[in-house]
Amino acid sequence: MPPVELLQMIGNTPLVRLKRLSPRRGVSVYAKLEGQNPSGSIKDRVVLGMIRAAEHRGDLRPGMTIVEASSGNTAIALAMIGKQMGYSASVVVPKDAAPNIGDILNAYGAEVVWCESRGGMKGAIEQAREMGARAGCYYLGQFVDQVNIQTHYECTGKEIAEALDRIDVFVAGIGTSGTIMGVGRRLREKFPQVRIIGVEPQMGERLQGLRNISEGYMPSLLDMDMLSGRFLLDSASAIRATHRIIQSEGILAGVSAGATVHVAMRLAEKMDEGNIVVMFSDGAWKYLPARPWDAAARGDEQLDETYWW
Repeated sequence: MPPVELLQMIGNTPLVRLKRLSPRRGVSVYAKLEGQNPSGSIKDRVVLGMIRAAEHRGDLRPGMTIVEASSGNTAIALAMIGKQMGYSASVVVPKDAAPNIGDILNAYGAEVVWCESRGGMKGAIEQAREMGARAGCYYLGQFVDQVNIQTHYECTGKEIAEALDRIDVFVAGIGTSGTIMGVGRRLREKFPQVRIIGVEPQMGERLQGLRNISEGYMPSLLDMDMLSGRFLLDSASAIRATHRIIQSEGILAGVSAGATVHVAMRLAEKMDEGNIVVMFSDGAWKYLPARPWDAAARGDEQLDETYWW
């Protein structure tokens, strides 16, 4: 394989069959391994897409600082990609972000602005937007930029649609909604009957770093008509499913992957046959210092106080 530039490694991640987890013989479950991106998550795709679009519009110019709010993956992706493209990164992160996030960001040389967790991601977004309005700064805006959706439509969704001849269900975390909207739209074009299932936190400003929709937070990129259904999930269930993935499939997947698999297993139990695709948005390595599997086994009441997604 010839040498490549680091940013050329973003995307074209593997889609692998989970051979040991499906509860029904006729149902196959496939996972899109986004942890294979250079900074370790699906957010590499979005950050690169939004930066390039901002440059094309003339909104982002050499020497500027890119500002964003994130509970982890987007911050890390921005720190890595910003450095590769010649920009400084400043990220607003809730204090209850998963342990080790701050260490990773410091290693990349990003400026980390910690905000009080009681404001959740909504408070972090407001602070980042204010910072982005300063001279020499640019607010990235993953929660509102349509490029988020378009990137997943053109890239992630295209890769999945071309990999299989049949897809009956697609399961992904709702989050900013970019992934589930972009991939969902692409899959619907090829597989009109595909069910698009969203997963969101059971407890308020927790798993995804976002308040769940029932409690009043509606991501501006989300079109509810696109969804065939949505599931609310607690941290312990997601973490236990993640541990099961690691032990049975050998994939060191992140907590949101556990959430999608937990939901996929429930859906598979009601299917006679078909293909389910689940999104594995990142890997588990950044969560390991917190030993979440042990906390889930203990029934730790503080699990839902940390931004695992």
